[in-house]
Amino acid sequence: MDRRTARWLPGSLFGRLVLVLASGLLLAQLLSAAINLAERDRLLLTAGGARHAQRIADVVKLLDPMGPAERQRIVAVLSMPPLVLSLHDKPLAGPAEPAEPGVGARAAMFGAMLRASLGEERAMRVHPGDPSASFSRPMAGPGFGRGPGAGPGPGPGPRPGMMMGGGPEGHRMPPGMGAALRTEVQLRDGTWARFDTLLPPASDGVPWRLLLALGVLLAAVLLLSFFAVRWVTRPLHVLATAAEALGRDIHSPKLPEDGPREIRQAAHAFNTMQDRLARFIEDRTRILAAMSHDLKTPITRMRLRADLMDDEEMRRHFEGDLREMEAMVTHTLEFMRGLGGGEQRQPVNVMALLESLQSDNEAMGRCVRIEGRADAPYIGVVSLLKRCLANLVDNAVLYGSRATVKVEDSASTLTIRVRDEGRGIPETELEKVFEPFYRLEGSRSRATGGTGLGLAIARNIARGHGGDITLRNLPEGGLEAVLVLPRA
Repeated sequence: MDRRTARWLPGSLFGRLVLVLASGLLLAQLLSAAINLAERDRLLLTAGGARHAQRIADVVKLLDPMGPAERQRIVAVLSMPPLVLSLHDKPLAGPAEPAEPGVGARAAMFGAMLRASLGEERAMRVHPGDPSASFSRPMAGPGFGRGPGAGPGPGPGPRPGMMMGGGPEGHRMPPGMGAALRTEVQLRDGTWARFDTLLPPASDGVPWRLLLALGVLLAAVLLLSFFAVRWVTRPLHVLATAAEALGRDIHSPKLPEDGPREIRQAAHAFNTMQDRLARFIEDRTRILAAMSHDLKTPITRMRLRADLMDDEEMRRHFEGDLREMEAMVTHTLEFMRGLGGGEQRQPVNVMALLESLQSDNEAMGRCVRIEGRADAPYIGVVSLLKRCLANLVDNAVLYGSRATVKVEDSASTLTIRVRDEGRGIPETELEKVFEPFYRLEGSRSRATGGTGLGLAIARNIARGHGGDITLRNLPEGGLEAVLVLPRA
C-alpha cells in the first residue's frame, strides 16, 4: 500500500475494518436508493399509463358499434379530464413538440400498453400533446367538436362561451399533473377518436420516507458492524497486551483459552510458547548457577594459593585477575537470572533510593549530585531499580569523574537523567555499549573492574518495568543516560 494512501487510513485494525464496512454499506445504500427511485417511477408510470390505456381501449370498443348520434352522446358524457374525448374525420397532420424532456419515451410506452389493451391491430397514433390546447379549447355541443369535415350528426351549433366541460373556465390542466399525450385511434367506420390524456407526473420531490428507511437500516447495520468488528478484533488486542506483559515478566498470567476455535488455537500457542520460554530461562539459570558455584571453588583455592606466593607484585596481579574473574561470574549470573524477577512490585520511594546511592558514593569519595524530585512513589521492584540506578551512577562516576542525577516526574512517566563530565562516546557506539560484554577500549579498561554488563543489566531492568534507557552525548561535553519509566 502506498504510504500516502496509508496516512489517510486509521492506524488500528478495528478502525480500518469499520471504515471498509461503513464505505461498503454506504455505497450499497446509495445504489439501493437509486434503484428504488427508478423502480418507483417506472411503477407509477406503468400503473397510471395502464389505467388510462385500458380506459381508452374500453371507450374505443364501446364506440365501434354505435351510430353517429349515440357516439356524440357518449362523447359528451365521457369527455372529462384527465381523459378528453373528441371525434374527427382524419388524424392530425403531425405530432406536437414534447412539452417536457422524456415525454416522447412515455408516449412510446403508452402506445405499447394501449395496443396490448386493444388486443387487435388497428390504426392508431400516440404522440405528445399540448396541455394548454388540449384542456382549454372551446367544447362543441352534440354534433360539434369533430373538426372540419366532420361527419353528419344531430344537435345544434356551438354555444358561445361554452368551454370543454360545460363551464366558463373550461378544462384547465389540473395542478401537479404530468405529461399530456394525444392518442388517436381509428374506429371501424373510419372515424378517428382523439383522446387527450394526462399521465401521472414523474416524482421530483425528495422521498423522505424512503430515505428515512434507508437511513435507519444503514445506522442499524453500522451499529451491529461496530460491535461485531470490536468483538472480532478484541482478541488481537488481548494477545498484543499479553505479549507486551510477557516481555516484562515471563511469569505473567496466561491467556484464557476460550472463544472461537482460531482464538483458542492462538491463545494455546501463546501459552505454550510462554511455558517453553520459562523452562528455557529456568534451565539456563540453573546451569549458570551450577557453573558459578563450581567456578567459585577453584577461584577460592587459587586465592589461597596466591597468599602463599613470595613475589608481592606477582601475588597482587594474580589476586586482581581472580577478583575480575569472580566479578564476571557474579555479574553474568545476575544478568542471566533476570535479577530478582520473581520479586513482587511495590511502591518505591525513588528519592530515598537516590539519596541512599548518593550517601554510598560519597562514603567512597565520589561526587554525586541530585536535582529535581519525584512527586509520588513508583511501583516497581526495589532491588532491581536500585541495581539499575547504581549501574548508571557507577558508569558516570567511573568514566566521567562525577555524576549529576536529574529527576523529572509527570503523571505518565518518571524520567531520571544521569550525566557525567567525561569525553562521551562515538555516536556509532551509543547502542553497541548495551550489548553484553561489549567494552570501549578507549574509555574502559580491565583495571576499573568493568565487565561490560552494567549497561546491559540496567536496560534489562528498565525494559522489565516497561521503560527503556538511551544514551546521548551532551553538546557541552559529557554523556547522559536517560532512564524513562512509565507510571501506568
